[in-house]
Amino acid sequence: MNKAIISFVISLVIGFGLGYLVFDVMMGDSGSQPQVAAQSDTNTKSTTKDQGSQSKETAATTTSVDQDNILSKRGCLGCHSVEALNLKGGQVGPDLSHAFVEVKDKHGMPIEQFLTKPDSAVMSGVIGKNPLTDAERKQVLDILKKASEAK
Repeated sequence: MNKAIISFVISLVIGFGLGYLVFDVMMGDSGSQPQVAAQSDTNTKSTTKDQGSQSKETAATTTSVDQDNILSKRGCLGCHSVEALNLKGGQVGPDLSHAFVEVKDKHGMPIEQFLTKPDSAVMSGVIGKNPLTDAERKQVLDILKKASEAK
């Protein structure tokens, strides 16, 4: 009996250890990487001053890349990236650069409806527990539309 318990404990420790290593290798060192690649405020201010007529365009781009965007605030970038807008995030979920146009084909509903009541198991759990407000949904849609137009 003691030999079985000891074998079980050793197997358990080895299993958790290997699981941790595999998970760490697959996920990378996500704890030390920033979730969003943001421009520094100093760089943005000097760019805005130097470019005159392009300052409005730079400000609009900076808003989507800023760490205070809705995708960062709501934790979307924990699993997803938006490469088209240089938003670095997790690698578990798909890149959202084309989500604005691809969700309808993939899930059979427009993205507006998907963000309200997603049909995927993972996203229904995420959004179902903490639904987006109308204002947040509009912000997400604006960012995803901008991303789809960028690529």
